[in-house]
Amino acid sequence: MVTQKASGGGRIELASLSKWYGDQKVLSEIDLEIEPGEFFSLLGPSGCGKTTTLRLIGGFEEIDEGSVRIDGADMQGIPPEKRPVNTVFQSYALFPHKNVADNVMFGLRFQDCTKSEARQRVGEALELVRLSEFSKRRPHQLSGGQQQRVALARSLVLRPKVLLLDEPLGALDAKLRRLLQVELRALHTEVGITFVYVTHDQEEALTMSDRLAVMNTGRIEQVGAPRQVYDEPANKYVADFLGLANLLPATCDGRGVEVLGVHVAADARGASGSCTILVRPERVLLVPPAEGQLRAQVDHVVFAGAATHLHVRVGTNELQAVVPNDGSSLAVVEGGEVGLVFRPDAVRVLAD
Repeated sequence: MVTQKASGGGRIELASLSKWYGDQKVLSEIDLEIEPGEFFSLLGPSGCGKTTTLRLIGGFEEIDEGSVRIDGADMQGIPPEKRPVNTVFQSYALFPHKNVADNVMFGLRFQDCTKSEARQRVGEALELVRLSEFSKRRPHQLSGGQQQRVALARSLVLRPKVLLLDEPLGALDAKLRRLLQVELRALHTEVGITFVYVTHDQEEALTMSDRLAVMNTGRIEQVGAPRQVYDEPANKYVADFLGLANLLPATCDGRGVEVLGVHVAADARGASGSCTILVRPERVLLVPPAEGQLRAQVDHVVFAGAATHLHVRVGTNELQAVVPNDGSSLAVVEGGEVGLVFRPDAVRVLAD
């Protein structure tokens, strides 16, 4: 594979970035730094402001307050085509009458390069996305995944310092999305430029990102590495949005937490009095009923291939547990009982 390693740069700084649509404030004082060569994801539900943030970085929207800086240069007033940035949208917008090579070459018409250099750069870009043998095909002769790779090559051939990706896998089926998540991560490693990726899909963000920002109603709730944000969510919103979560009312004291009538020697992180705890379903330990800290009624057993999802009830409290189908888990049946154990390292006390 031909390497197109970046020469450096691509640092993004957002300072007090705000945006209104009419009288509605859709972004509120976003402060964020993205390092050169980082794969950074903006994650959140529809309407949280992630795409607006991306469009402000790309120059497709005007900044109302604050600033966007790329490698120290203020982008205020600089149009998209003059920024060291390129964008891949969910709609690939390929020219149907042009073949793959001509689609990829299109943007080079506006760059100062010779025809031979342009052909070389197109060849390198197609090799990066493993489409060299499809260079003469038209878009309608390609699969959805191949069209997505053409759109990536068309952006990479321009050698931007920053590549913005606005839910580029959203139109693909689940199996192809998982395959291209791995390919896109490998491609990022290969080219070494800054990727800013917008998605509402938690699995995508966790799979591909070096770091991610969880957004909500125009604000950033938490920034961190995927494992950190998943295991140590800053608040109930992040815990509930990022993966499955058992959120339970509890009481904190100096020795741990009191939850559902039992005491767990967990790290209360200095909290005292009423609190909310998080226990991820995969961290709930199932044991025979008599051996558990809690005794639960099994309401539903859902087979999901590699794992089984259990919906259980302790009094009026509904909980979930996820157990791997590796032959070692306790056998449970709907309508039966099971014991639950919350190990201290599985309990996270959340800020309200």
